[in-house]
Formats: sequence, structure tokens, C-alpha cells
Amino acid sequence: MKASEIRALSAEQRTKKLAELKEELFNLHFQQAINQLDNPMRIKAVKKDIARIMTVESEIELDKANS
Repeated sequence: MKASEIRALSAEQRTKKLAELKEELFNLHFQQAINQLDNPMRIKAVKKDIARIMTVESEIELDKANS
């Protein structure tokens, strides 16, 4: 997911997407622990998506604070 796509989402959608990604990351870590993870690079991708969403959220908060 690109940052521009994240910015296009509403605040509620970003919050929902963040929760979904955190749940997916938890499940991926669980699968890794029991050696059933098919694609270990998916963990890295999900972490980056979480970081992107959190970055966009903080940018929006800073814009609101400066306005």
C-alpha cells in the first residue's frame, strides 16, 4: 500500500486498516513460531505498511496542530 493511497483513505478507514494489519502481523508471527509460514517476507511488508499508516497519521496530526 502506497502512502498516497493511505492519504486518500478517511480517518476511520485508516484506523480499521491499521487494526487489520496489526492482527495480520500477529498471525504471521504465530505461524512463524510453529513453522507454518509460507512467505517470511510478508512480515516485513506488513511492518512497512503499518509504519506508513502511522507516519501518515502523524503527518495529519501535525498539520492539524499547525493550522
